[in-house]
Amino acid sequence: MDNFQNVFGDIKPVIAMVHLTAMPGTPLHDPEAGLDGMIAAARADLLALQSAGFDAVMFGNENDRPYEFEVDTATTATMAYVIGQLRNEITVPFGVNVLWDPMSTVALAAATGAGFVREIFTGTYASDMGPWTPDAGRAMRYRDRLGRRDLAMLYNISAEFAHSLDTRPLPDRARSAVFSSIPDAVLVSGQITGEAAALSDLEAVKAVLPGTPVLANTGVKHDTVADVLRVADGCIVGSSLKVDGDTWNAIDPDRAADFMARARAARG
Repeated sequence: MDNFQNVFGDIKPVIAMVHLTAMPGTPLHDPEAGLDGMIAAARADLLALQSAGFDAVMFGNENDRPYEFEVDTATTATMAYVIGQLRNEITVPFGVNVLWDPMSTVALAAATGAGFVREIFTGTYASDMGPWTPDAGRAMRYRDRLGRRDLAMLYNISAEFAHSLDTRPLPDRARSAVFSSIPDAVLVSGQITGEAAALSDLEAVKAVLPGTPVLANTGVKHDTVADVLRVADGCIVGSSLKVDGDTWNAIDPDRAADFMARARAARG
């Protein structure tokens, strides 16, 4: 909780995604655009989001489908290079997420000076990528070994592209994760990228975690952000800010500005 407040302050943060283009070695990578094209696309999205007034941004490799649990070293290195090229232009707190590799995510945060990370750190899942069994203890100890105890760890407790093999209700899993794994915040997600978490799930998790920040992780829309922020302690948004609301498009500056205006109004 202290790490979360140190990064975001006392507001309900609205965190916007900078979806990097596909990394070298992945099926959707564009070798013709190369690193220069990757940096240019990320810069355009970053500047549009900062101009719209978002509280923070998060760099992620959503385009690296099909996803892996242990990414190639080139992915982490390339993401660090791109963020490093933009570092002097980042004016808000930023985070990173290397899908779906907690160790690489923590390493990338340490290398770039990120303030927070998002990942699946706990649970057991049947997923599109195969059996999914992350190790929160290993990731947290790695964070500390890298000298980043200040790094805010945002735990996604309802994995996308997966079904939890833990039959406990979501609020019980959330409460247990906070007790056993000491996250700085808990995230509640929909089934896949761009799909909303049920408001009832957000309400149920927040009810059992009054002292822990609980954020909506996926699918927050222009017409739902006010309802989400009434319950949640913040949100992460990506697809809704893109041209035509399509996850794989560039940021639409007008959609981004409209979204953040509605979020500010909802926060009062």
